[in-house]
Amino acid sequence: MISSLFNGSISATACSTSAIPFPRLFGAEFLSMEANFVANLSQNVHIGLYSNHGAVSVKNLNYCNVTVSYTHPGQNDTVVVQVWMPSDTWNGRLQAIGGAGFQAGLHYAGLQGMIGAMGEGYATVGTDAGLGSAVYPTTWGLISEGNVNLYLLQNLASVSLNDAAVISKSIINSFYGQPPKYSYFNGCSQGGRQGMMLAQRYPEAYDGIASSAPAINWNELFTGLLWPAFLMDNLGEYPPSCEVDALTQAAIAACDGLDGVIDGVITDPDTCTFDPTTLVGTVINCTNFGTERPISAAAATIVKGAWDGPKRVDNSSIWFGVGQDSVLTDTTIQPGLISTTCSSNETCTINEVELSGVWVQYFLNRNSSSSTRFLSHEAYDQLSHASVQMYQSIIGTQDPDLSVFRNRGGKIVGYHGTSDNVIPLKGSTSYYDKVMALDPNSQDFYRMFLAPGIGHCFGGSGAFPDTTFDAMRQWVEEGTAPDTLMATSVSTSPIIKRPLCPYPKKQMYDGVGNVTAGEGFFCV
Repeated sequence: MISSLFNGSISATACSTSAIPFPRLFGAEFLSMEANFVANLSQNVHIGLYSNHGAVSVKNLNYCNVTVSYTHPGQNDTVVVQVWMPSDTWNGRLQAIGGAGFQAGLHYAGLQGMIGAMGEGYATVGTDAGLGSAVYPTTWGLISEGNVNLYLLQNLASVSLNDAAVISKSIINSFYGQPPKYSYFNGCSQGGRQGMMLAQRYPEAYDGIASSAPAINWNELFTGLLWPAFLMDNLGEYPPSCEVDALTQAAIAACDGLDGVIDGVITDPDTCTFDPTTLVGTVINCTNFGTERPISAAAATIVKGAWDGPKRVDNSSIWFGVGQDSVLTDTTIQPGLISTTCSSNETCTINEVELSGVWVQYFLNRNSSSSTRFLSHEAYDQLSHASVQMYQSIIGTQDPDLSVFRNRGGKIVGYHGTSDNVIPLKGSTSYYDKVMALDPNSQDFYRMFLAPGIGHCFGGSGAFPDTTFDAMRQWVEEGTAPDTLMATSVSTSPIIKRPLCPYPKKQMYDGVGNVTAGEGFFCV
């Protein structure tokens, strides 16, 4: 545990609404406050749930849970914020925990992350942005058919983030008698986007931000996720997962060794030129049906489309595709971009990508019963354009001007997995290129690390950088910039270690060192 900046403990009696006044938040009206003291919480927070960290074992934790609700008058919203404060082990710091998907926070992983944060001594905060517990915007996206709930979308996009910072700092000051010495934001995916929105729009809110695999290109991303499904409908063919997985494994076999190491990871996807159409007709053992089956031209076309990204009618690029070693089919924890269900007669049907489908239904079509199936190419192009045109100013998070955050001494550290099968890596590198073009010295405050073989936020065959948040905190507090991020694989055999490189540098191997121990790797 890091050194504490707060000496002493707080009595359980201080966890009371009589001792904690409502915060002052411009443009808000507070509706309620509850304060509950929780004693002797013990829980293991597993790796992958506490973004940018490793696993945390929480033992006999005592904390005060302050829950407030408020509204922005005239907007008909009710936002819930929870601030959790350890009474005996506070380290003098705040760590806000971000969201996932269409949830701003206070979801399962977010709550686990808040427990993990307290286990490491942080006071912590999460917000539901007024969206409640809904996983998808089916309950809040529309005020009525044809009318988007722009206020709640705005809450998700930006407003609730700064609100939570103001509220939590006020409550922390009331409870401990002093404000946090340092305040941090931590997130991946939606949480990563939230972190970058804070740096761009509310640069005074936090001293440091851990932002990984950020969904900053929200409007391009959500129509881009539909592209493989569009191709399947366009071709009228829905390949079984065995064909798709075979093509992914063939790409790995062809490109794994380009970095000089055979480890099941494509370290640099840009160097991989494998063409899946060369395997059309190759007979594979199809586990879907327990028979042999040739790889179809449709499967190769759809997989190549997922890698290349969506194209307009004139074949110009709309957005980026995912890496060649990204898992494209369903797993036990995540639906795939190429998702089908097959019957015993060897026919397969499509499973729609719900994450992107609801964006089109509720925010582009503004019709909850509309369909994303069997679109013409022209209609797909129009949806892709409309997504950006209609919502860029609300939830687009691509402003490369981070000068105010830089000038106040803020620091950003994050990673993006090269095998991310949801948010294309190139969306993040493209944004970073724009930041660098505006400020060639942006490495002095913002570093994004490439994580070969890591999927969306977590998982995959590569080494996971569970040191990300602590590297950011050390940079803020001690001035030590991370030249590499040490990473360790999870549930692989063998367990491998790697020093990850800050973009635009790439990881190379000298051909001599012990690759399992992460020796012999360097950044160029």
